[in-house]
Amino acid sequence: MEKLIMRWSYWLGVTSVVVAVVSRVLNSMGLSTVLLQTKGDTISFRTFVNGALLFLVTSIATAGYAWFHQQKN
Repeated sequence: MEKLIMRWSYWLGVTSVVVAVVSRVLNSMGLSTVLLQTKGDTISFRTFVNGALLFLVTSIATAGYAWFHQQKN
């Protein structure tokens, strides 16, 4: 189970980073990101950066937990 959590959190973090970078590049060129609009409001690239950090911390914590229990046995 720990390996599954590590794998998914890693790939979700990578995806969040890619979306944040693409959104920031489009935003800096003055282009609107149509995929990141809700009812009149836009979703900031910072949301995806924060999500990437959350998934990175989750992946590190899960890896540490799995390593700790592997050393215990």
